[in-house]
Amino acid sequence: MATYAIGDVQGCFDELQQLLAKVGFRKQDRAWFVGDLVNRGPKSLEVLRFVRDLGSRAVVVLGNHDLHLVAQHEGFERPHKGDTFQDVLAAPDARELVAWLRTRPMMHAEGSFAMVHAGLLPQWGIAKAVSLGQEVEAALAAPDYREFLANMYGSKPERWDDAFTGWDRLRVIVNAMTRMRFCNREGRMDLEGKGTEPRKRYLRWYEARPKEKATIVFGHWSQLGLVVEPGFVGLDSGCVWGGALSALRLEDRTLFQVACPRYQSPGGEG
Repeated sequence: MATYAIGDVQGCFDELQQLLAKVGFRKQDRAWFVGDLVNRGPKSLEVLRFVRDLGSRAVVVLGNHDLHLVAQHEGFERPHKGDTFQDVLAAPDARELVAWLRTRPMMHAEGSFAMVHAGLLPQWGIAKAVSLGQEVEAALAAPDYREFLANMYGSKPERWDDAFTGWDRLRVIVNAMTRMRFCNREGRMDLEGKGTEPRKRYLRWYEARPKEKATIVFGHWSQLGLVVEPGFVGLDSGCVWGGALSALRLEDRTLFQVACPRYQSPGGEG
């Protein structure tokens, strides 16, 4: 059995099938998806149905585009320029697919690897981050999950504090795990920073973290591209922007890629 961590698919169903064929994906193998299954590419509906039907063979963590779909389906978000998941919203099984997506984890840790869509703040060890992610997962799975969606968005607070409670606490967790690219060593996020280089007094989030044994697998940052460093693997190689869709076989860290056509023009990353 092999486990393949796969970068941001973003509705690129055909490229996902090509990648799985290239790695020789078998019935006993598993696929870890770093989030953003949907949006910006042409076939979000096919991607959702396919990954859901993999059952326990697929591990999916939530990305910002996934949450955007959930919020829009529930009436809390307006369409954004570049959205391409109307196929999901119009599908006869939309409610079931979105409910499945809404109940995916925020992060996943297993063996010597942990996976999150965007990043983890420097104060969070892996075990603590998993526990914090579970707080958000519980809110998304609760009968009153719509109340959480109504309070999920916003860039405040900008930093973590163990004393936070309520929506502020959950919002910081969501922002770090699905939106963050830059922060400082004290855990203050720069959620407005763009590109690959941090503004003054900030670092790339993984540069702000203390060293640890686990390797963190992440996505979300197509402008940064493929990152393979000790302790960190970034797999968003910009499929939807004309880059590649990437997979890393975790057992031996072999990298596989397929080239992708450009479905979106540069400059709209988010």
